[in-house]
Amino acid sequence: MNFYEEWVELDLNPIISFSSTGKIIYSNQEAQFLLSRIKQKELFDLALKHAPQTFGVETTYFDLNIKNYVFYAITVKYENEDEIHMKLYKSAMVKKDSQLSTKNTNITNIFTLVDLAISTKKIKSNSKFIKNYDPSIPEFKINASEFIKALNLIYDVFEESSMLTTSVILKIGEYIRIDGKKHSIISVEIFSNTECSVKDFNYKDENASFIITKDEDKITIDLPLILD
Repeated sequence: MNFYEEWVELDLNPIISFSSTGKIIYSNQEAQFLLSRIKQKELFDLALKHAPQTFGVETTYFDLNIKNYVFYAITVKYENEDEIHMKLYKSAMVKKDSQLSTKNTNITNIFTLVDLAISTKKIKSNSKFIKNYDPSIPEFKINASEFIKALNLIYDVFEESSMLTTSVILKIGEYIRIDGKKHSIISVEIFSNTECSVKDFNYKDENASFIITKDEDKITIDLPLILD
């Protein structure tokens, strides 16, 4: 690997090359991490959408939110009909997974915490709560107070929902990277059967030990599976 290849490989922004059929020809380290969270086709379609009208290079500036990522620009290049290349520019405001805090975490049963939050909300709610737990998930390190705080805020957003489904699952093939080490992801998904003002949900914690992602009808908390 020469200097320029190594420089691209270490770039903190995702760089991906696709074939004309959407097959990945090359992806740097950051892109590989992104691809573990976002579907390949979604990124290929994004490249096609912002590609120049003719052969060449085009950079588009935008405010794009995908999962827990925020991008401010995309550069797309193609010189023939066989390949298309893209680079996404991450906003400096985005909290990287490697900066997640492991302070104030203790080995805890995540199901106990979720049950506690649901029991509290049931008292003042007419919503039907459905739980979908993977019983194989072991106890692991969680900042319990912050996790409960985030859960309560999420349930507040869905207070008008008639039915809420809370799933606690192990994400297969996805990881959170902290200090260079990959950890499996335990995901807590709160899904509403009715449309709610998810966009108004805002959770900030400079010392967060998890990642929160907003979608149209659900909010997800991703936690690293740290056992010791």
